[in-house]
Amino acid sequence: MNVALKEARRVELEEMIARVALADREAFDALYDATSAKLHAVCLSLLKDRPEAEETLQEVYVRIWQNAARYASNGLSPMTWLITIARNRSIDRLRARKSRPATAPAEAADAVPSAEPGPEAATIRAQERRMLDECLAQLGEPQAGAVRAVYLEGETYADLAAREGKPINTVRSWLRRSLLRLKDCVGQ
Repeated sequence: MNVALKEARRVELEEMIARVALADREAFDALYDATSAKLHAVCLSLLKDRPEAEETLQEVYVRIWQNAARYASNGLSPMTWLITIARNRSIDRLRARKSRPATAPAEAADAVPSAEPGPEAATIRAQERRMLDECLAQLGEPQAGAVRAVYLEGETYADLAAREGKPINTVRSWLRRSLLRLKDCVGQ
C-alpha cells in the first residue's frame, strides 16, 4: 500500500471517528464496515472462541461509540486506537474467563465449530505473524518473552514483575521501550 493511499485511509478513518463522536450513525456504520473484520480478527486471535469474539466485538463497538470523542487525531494510525480497544477488551475477557470455573461438559467442546480463519485470512495472518516474529527476535528473548506474556497472553504487569523479580515500574518501562522498538521495526 503506497504512502498516499495509507494517508488517505488514515484521514478517512479519523473523519469517521470524529463524526461518530457527534453521534452520526451513518459514520458509525461506515466505520464498522471499514474496520470490523480487522477488529474481529484481533478478538478471535486472543480469545480463540468465535462466539465469544463476536460478543466481544459488539462490546468494542459500544466502547468506540461511547469514547469516540476521546480519540485524539495526532497523525498516528486510528487503527492503532481501535485495535487497542479490541485487544484490551479481549484481555479483560480472558482474565474474567480465568477467574470463573469451567462448567461446560467435556463433550461440548466437540460441538464447537472450527475457529480457523479462511485461506486468505490465514495467509495475511501468517505474513503479519512472520513480520512480528522477526521484530520480536530483534528485541532479544527476555524482552520478547515479556511482550508476548503481557500483550499476547494476557499476563498482568504484576505477574510479570513477580516472575522476573523486578519492580513493577521497571517492568512497565522495559515493556514501553520494547513496544517503541517494535513499533519502529513494524513501521519499516
